[in-house]
Amino acid sequence: MDEFGHAPAGIDPTVPNIARMYDYYLGGKDNFPADREAAEKMLAIGRQMGNDGREIARENRGFLGRAVRHLAESGVTQFIDIGAGLPTQENVHQVAQRHAPGARVVYVDNDPVVLVHARALLADNPDTIVLDGDLHDPVAVFDHPQVRAHIDFSRPFAVLLVSVLHFVIEDEEAERIVAQVRERLVPGGALVLSHIFRGDVKEEIVEASKKVYSATRSGGLTGRTLEQIASFFDGLEIVEPGIVPVQAWRPDVPWEVPTDPGDSGILGAVGRKP
Repeated sequence: MDEFGHAPAGIDPTVPNIARMYDYYLGGKDNFPADREAAEKMLAIGRQMGNDGREIARENRGFLGRAVRHLAESGVTQFIDIGAGLPTQENVHQVAQRHAPGARVVYVDNDPVVLVHARALLADNPDTIVLDGDLHDPVAVFDHPQVRAHIDFSRPFAVLLVSVLHFVIEDEEAERIVAQVRERLVPGGALVLSHIFRGDVKEEIVEASKKVYSATRSGGLTGRTLEQIASFFDGLEIVEPGIVPVQAWRPDVPWEVPTDPGDSGILGAVGRKP
């Protein structure tokens, strides 16, 4: 949106949007009343479960930063962030380029608001590009001329699917997407993924959450079991500490975080291609 809060051309501000809802969870201002209303419904559902939705969003963002930092320090200097969402603090390019100067980053999203903001932010950063692309078609992302010119696919690169795959409702479709990502990874490359954990949540809570997100363009929301999330890393070596609550993935203060999957709404992990 512009400085007066107007929506870009082609955007219906009356329809809630997952990127703008996430921006609201994180305390951002790039959202409309419809986004805030939907986000508040989700925050209320979280409170019924004893969770703080804003804190979970911040923890997920922290996981993203720590995972990128770990990979950059390990020698991975190329990142493709699919479903990147609205720019906020400690973006992928900021973390990666701080720890590996010259690191190359591709942000991929199909939301016009995200694209406008990201391109404005990154206009003066030649090592980072923003692509209009679809999570459901990772092959088209990898084969896009701009991506092929920016990323050296003969060298290790990381693909980030952070807090996006749970918006793919059909299990088979989610599996297909991740399989296509894994297939393109080269030895030393990585998959960074976080996902809503189904756990023992009551069915009425699940249905209420689905109803809120069914009004967005994503069409819904689905949590998955630990076994399903683990299957996304088939053929990869999962980096320690494994698939854990996002706040427990290599935290800066390890003694303050839970390790039981049931203690978090979102699980995260990093898998490396052997």
